[in-house]
Amino acid sequence: MVHDLNKKNSVFSQFMVEIRDEIIQRDRMRFRRNLERVAEIMAYELSQTLKFEAKNVTTQLGEFQGNVLKDQPILATILRAGLPMHQGLLNYFDQADSALVSAYRKHTNEEEYDINVEYCAAPDIQDKVLIISDPMLATGNSMFSVYKALLKYGTPKQIHIVSAIATQEAIDFIQLKFPANTSIWTGGIDAELTAQSYIVPGLGDAGDLAFGIKI
Repeated sequence: MVHDLNKKNSVFSQFMVEIRDEIIQRDRMRFRRNLERVAEIMAYELSQTLKFEAKNVTTQLGEFQGNVLKDQPILATILRAGLPMHQGLLNYFDQADSALVSAYRKHTNEEEYDINVEYCAAPDIQDKVLIISDPMLATGNSMFSVYKALLKYGTPKQIHIVSAIATQEAIDFIQLKFPANTSIWTGGIDAELTAQSYIVPGLGDAGDLAFGIKI
């Protein structure tokens, strides 16, 4: 199932415009915070699909019964670009365990590359709800490589992919390669993917915009 949160107007739409705006992007702190806010809204929307259970609490004046998450999800992200969105998810799922995976494109030429996964630290994800965040879902290859790396820690019962911007090509790839119990949450589906696998109009390199240009 694909959830495109930009299909209806809300303050979320403004955040999505701002993360794409090359002038606003020059404020690195604001760019990171906007990615964080995008993920916070996605966390709220996604939470409505999770299971809750009743809980009784004692207030200073009496008893109250409300609903709380039955189980905390596992939050995974791809270093380094995924960190702001990971923080946004943590702001809402504040008791969740985290998984951190280092994955990057290693180019063999201008258009061809392999996905290298060099570091993976994760808790037990067996039969857990797994949420994987990454700002850009261009081809889906990095996301799939990260998912495969996480499988050595168990098989999740449900998977949610959270991405600020995706392409239809990546969505088709995810739907082909991932289990049927996978949902995609995005802030927009862009039409074009270049020969170098960059999203157009996209927003640029999210990692560089958030943390500085790498060498």
